[in-house]
Amino acid sequence: MPVFMIERRFADDLEVTADDADGVNRINADEGVEWLYSFLSADKRKTYCLYEAPSAEAIRRAAARAGLPADVIVEMAATLRPDGSTAPL
Repeated sequence: MPVFMIERRFADDLEVTADDADGVNRINADEGVEWLYSFLSADKRKTYCLYEAPSAEAIRRAAARAGLPADVIVEMAATLRPDGSTAPL
């Protein structure tokens, strides 16, 4: 399954509860999308999320249904390690 990095910009500080995450996960499941994990910026106004999904469009649909921004969606092909080696995702 393709892996995508999503940048999300929020107008206010982001505070996510377990119920919020559960709701997002349910919507994602309906769209065939799996949220792997996210990084939260220090100001709590951006997240960088790693997802598995059949397409960027599936992520956009899930984000719209969940009321979440999906400002930038980039498909990832491999990891790059500090020693210069790469590994496919």
